[in-house]
Amino acid sequence: WQIIKYGPAGVREGGFRTVAIADAPPRVLEVALRAARAIGQGLYGVDVKEVGDEVVVIEVNDNPNLDHGVEDQVGKDEIWNRILQWFIKRIDA
Repeated sequence: WQIIKYGPAGVREGGFRTVAIADAPPRVLEVALRAARAIGQGLYGVDVKEVGDEVVVIEVNDNPNLDHGVEDQVGKDEIWNRILQWFIKRIDA
């Protein structure tokens, strides 16, 4: 569960995997969406950990990182277009 481990050999960070929404395990999507909706109608990053059949929310970020080379590993520029459209809809509302 440790995200960053400091030790004699240096710093070791936990891994991540970027997947298309269509390829995400349904239970992971369900848990992440429920966690985000419990917070509100914003743009949230939900960190989850899947261990066996269990999906656990580690944290919900109300100011998530949106990193080139991470979020766009699968959808490339489409992810940035979708996020931009999300902001435009809220500005125009």
